[in-house]
Amino acid sequence: MTFIKTTEQDSNYNNLENMSINEIINSINQEDKTVPLAVEKALPQIEALIEQVVVKLKSGGRLFYIGAGTSGRLGILDSSECPPTFGVNHDLVIGLIAGGDNAIRKAVENAEDSTTQGWLDLLDYNISENDVVIGIAASGTTPYVISTLEKCHEHNIITGCITCNMNSPLSLTAKYPIEVIVGPEFLTGSSRMKAGTAQKLVLNMITTTSMIQLGKVKGNKMVDMQLSNDKLVHRAVKMIMDELHISESEASVLLSKHKNVRESIVNGRK
Repeated sequence: MTFIKTTEQDSNYNNLENMSINEIINSINQEDKTVPLAVEKALPQIEALIEQVVVKLKSGGRLFYIGAGTSGRLGILDSSECPPTFGVNHDLVIGLIAGGDNAIRKAVENAEDSTTQGWLDLLDYNISENDVVIGIAASGTTPYVISTLEKCHEHNIITGCITCNMNSPLSLTAKYPIEVIVGPEFLTGSSRMKAGTAQKLVLNMITTTSMIQLGKVKGNKMVDMQLSNDKLVHRAVKMIMDELHISESEASVLLSKHKNVRESIVNGRK
């Protein structure tokens, strides 16, 4: 199998510095339009990995994302959104980045090149075969990620990956690889663009689908969301009103008493 790093290849665009603003943004938009189609081709791979995630989460396991740079930050973003969106504990979906939390905002030199630190980072969370680890790397060549998945296999831990190159070392390492082939970037090698967008779309699918399967959604509503600001409180009241066919004031009373949409609906029916 041939490995070609398409994320690093030159695009059809050149002399970007001579383009007008209109030309630049239209060109970027044209490239971005191809991303959902690339994700669509990977749906069977995405489904296979989510099936494994759901089984482990239903059995009391956890989901870990591990990556470097943009990929690591996207994993942290997705994991951090799960508690407020679905009302789950912060230790159910965990994002790790090469270089630690400092690397979320600022690049940590050479962190992604370590072949030992990723496993040590997982050990801090008492990783076990009850869990699933998904490596995220646009190139599919990041040593921090690949070495971690290899170590996971030694301990019978299910692994997946999200990458944007075909037959990459990461894809060949993960038990359940997801390859979203978006092709060359508008700005050569800038995988925070199409590749990053593709990774974000896949991450949305993984956690949203998993949480629906875990019963964290009713109808199409986030009935277990955390009521952390006024916007979410208003949304919660509207959900209760629509579900129970009651007034805003009645819904507000229920929410004030039960502090949760699901509990408000259940008790409102009694």
